[in-house]
Amino acid sequence: MNFTERLRQSRIETVAGSLREDIGDGDITAQLIPREKQASGHVITREQATIAGRQWVDEVFRQVDSSVSLEWLVQDGDSVSPNQVLFRMKGPARSLLTAERSALNWLQTLSGVATNCSGYAAQVAHTGVRLLDTRKTLPGLRLAQKYAVTCGGCDNHRIGLWDAFLIKENHISACGSIARAINEARRIAPGKPVEVETENLAELEQALNAGADIIMLDEFSMDDLRMAVTINEGRAKLEASGGINADTLVPIAETGVDYISIGALTKDVKAIDLSMRLD
Repeated sequence: MNFTERLRQSRIETVAGSLREDIGDGDITAQLIPREKQASGHVITREQATIAGRQWVDEVFRQVDSSVSLEWLVQDGDSVSPNQVLFRMKGPARSLLTAERSALNWLQTLSGVATNCSGYAAQVAHTGVRLLDTRKTLPGLRLAQKYAVTCGGCDNHRIGLWDAFLIKENHISACGSIARAINEARRIAPGKPVEVETENLAELEQALNAGADIIMLDEFSMDDLRMAVTINEGRAKLEASGGINADTLVPIAETGVDYISIGALTKDVKAIDLSMRLD
């Protein structure tokens, strides 16, 4: 199953879960409104943001009431300004109000991820580095957050434990050496990317000699990162990781590494402030 199909299935399931936890046995407040009453409304952002999550909003309204119609005025990946209208809606008033919170929760959270990522991406746009997310995601929202990362101009690392090898210190210790771990990975799943975490230049040399596809340079000093790029000579992709912050991001990107992985892209998300108003 490819990522697009996994994402679609995850979206349907996680939206259903979000509606179950919010609606429960039924929206008793919405029952104050006559069933036949129709309404229209719109959603605005109260702050500067990069948008992500349109399909999750669509799915919320589809599952609540497929007769609701939405008109989107922005695309995922768009930069928006305070008080800008994101989409308009029309349908039964009960349905609009029942779906409101779940729809906005998805949009504010995923747009928060995209906005966070766009800020990081802008800082290193003058370099050739690609910024990668990690598996430090909100439980149950892995695929949604990784989608939002791409809306913000960053890229995905492996999706989970199944689609690529990431051989760390404990794996190496259990296997006996970097070379043995890489050889075993090639045997178990030929064709899967093999990445090895290294902590110094000696381990980098071992990983290069063993034919790793990607080598993680874990908390290397700036001088060692530059030396690693020189030693590598393009034989493998190099990924800087660990201790990445506002002060070190740009200097690390300028060393010439291929990737920088940053857990904060997804784990330090701040939701965007949104508001729904009935006309």
